[in-house]
Formats: sequence, structure tokens, C-alpha cells
Amino acid sequence: MSVPLYQAKAEMFRMLGHPVRIRVLELLQAGPRPVRDLLAEIDVEPSNLSQQLALLRRAAIVVSFRDGGLVMYALSTPAVADLLAAGRRILSEVLTDRDGLLAELKSTAE
Repeated sequence: MSVPLYQAKAEMFRMLGHPVRIRVLELLQAGPRPVRDLLAEIDVEPSNLSQQLALLRRAAIVVSFRDGGLVMYALSTPAVADLLAAGRRILSEVLTDRDGLLAELKSTAE
């Protein structure tokens, strides 16, 4: 039985709903990285990073491959970086709107 598109989208966004996973994706935007480099950049236990990478890999958001003795990770598609950029733009607009609303509220305070 096929999964409805909205359900598949919800699952993809759920996969993005963890700070460590977002940080991994941000780091991978620059290109493939070995696990040891990701560990050096993210303050988590190796087992936690491994678990988060496995989830991203199962969701096909990242891919892994061996380069000599290193396990490398990369974004599965450039569209992942596009999605992160869209998230930044949305967040920026939302925060700008909030700042504008806050300023308006302060200027009309009694």
C-alpha cells in the first residue's frame, strides 16, 4: 500500500526535527565529511551521532560511503541544502515579523 504524499512529507520533516540532525545537514552542505570531522564539530557522544546519522540515512536524506578507512557522509541531493536555505529564509521572515510586531506593540503601549 502506497503512503500518501502528505504523510511522506510529514515523515521527512519529522526527520529534520532534531538539533543534531540539522547541524549534521548544515555541515554536509560544504561537501562530504568523515564521521570524525562531524564529531569534532558537534558536541555529542559518538553513539548519539551514530544514531542520528543512521536515522538520516534510513530516511535517504544523507548517504554514506567509504573512502579508504573513513566512513564519509554526504547530502543525498542538493535539494536538502535548498530546504535548509528555505528554512533559514522562513525563520528570518518570521523573526522579522515578530520584531516588527513587538516594536508596534511597544510604540502603542499605554
